[in-house]
Amino acid sequence: MIYDYLVIRFGEITLKGKNKKQFVIKLEDDVRDKLRSFPKLEIKRHFDDLEVKLNGENSNDVLAVLKKVFGIQNISPALKVGTGLDAIRTGVLRVAEQEKSARTFKIAARRKDKRYPIHGSELNQELGASVLKQCGWLKVDVHHPDLPIRVEVGYHEARIYGKEVQGAGGLPVGTSGKVMLLLSGGIDSPVAAYLVARRGSIVEAIHFQSPPYTSDRAKQKVIDLSKKLREFGGKFVLHLVPFTKAQVAIRDAVPEDYRITIMRRLMFRIAEKTALKRGALALATGESLGQVASQTLESMNTINAVTDLPILRPLIAMDKIDIARIAKKIDTYDISIRPYEDCCTIFLPKAPRTRPDRAHAERFERNLAVDQLVHEAVEGIETLVIDDDSNEDALLNLL
Repeated sequence: MIYDYLVIRFGEITLKGKNKKQFVIKLEDDVRDKLRSFPKLEIKRHFDDLEVKLNGENSNDVLAVLKKVFGIQNISPALKVGTGLDAIRTGVLRVAEQEKSARTFKIAARRKDKRYPIHGSELNQELGASVLKQCGWLKVDVHHPDLPIRVEVGYHEARIYGKEVQGAGGLPVGTSGKVMLLLSGGIDSPVAAYLVARRGSIVEAIHFQSPPYTSDRAKQKVIDLSKKLREFGGKFVLHLVPFTKAQVAIRDAVPEDYRITIMRRLMFRIAEKTALKRGALALATGESLGQVASQTLESMNTINAVTDLPILRPLIAMDKIDIARIAKKIDTYDISIRPYEDCCTIFLPKAPRTRPDRAHAERFERNLAVDQLVHEAVEGIETLVIDDDSNEDALLNLL
């Protein structure tokens, strides 16, 4: 590859005030962590960007990692050359020749060193003419070029930028606290995890399993989803809750049309206790308004009543097509559609209550040993810590 630098630019971070530096330092830490498998790289922090010196590492490989780091608006491959016109021209031609798929281009040159004898407009004409002569497949388009080539002439060197690569946007993970997300094996909740992490939160997941009604393949499906989500934020913590006893008790003691409501209320109680133990400040779900019986406003109101923690629902206004589009983008969709049932699909009522009454739900729960069921489920949790360093998943007692 021709490039010897990658320049990382910030997005929303640039709007921060006095605490901007904290966000930039956190982003630098995240970048260093995600790129630790590239030992030759040198990373330098500036006020408005991060500079990655490749030192021979493949720029495409490094870019593939950086595109998944939240807090990055875009990344520009760059060459550093001398300030002489011939050196700049050679560098621009190298960049133009690299982008064989482009059909149009634009040169945007500027002088950081105002003493430089050639003005930006003259550089644009001179360099553009060289590209047209050397690269016959390229034409000038000053409005919407396939290949914008930027040139910055400094005091001691010139920097030539190739085509920008779009970053993941958002905020660096860890700048917005920790959230406990209810992760099923479906399409929605992994997308919710991605969107919450994109807003800077550390996401830990809690998954409810009910063997023998749910299989090891369903469990592996959730682990595989966690491994995908790990790519966007470093290590990923997954709490596996034994939920069989609670579901059987609900089946035996609660009217059929209220089973989903009571099940979700138990889940939220268990998730809240786990969140408090792990220092999470909110719960999150993959719910979308009106999508299923438990996602009506009446159901959410009845279910929310059991927890004092805020509940984040980043998908609340999205339809299934919107959600599936993001799932495909983040590469969780094919895992989510594997045909292995999770606990939400067992003991399903024929006609679930779509507008459950809170007083009725509380009355039905008197037939259950709610506190005992919650306590036993929390005590039985297994925790997997899935990290980049190994394909093995560490089973830890973090609670």
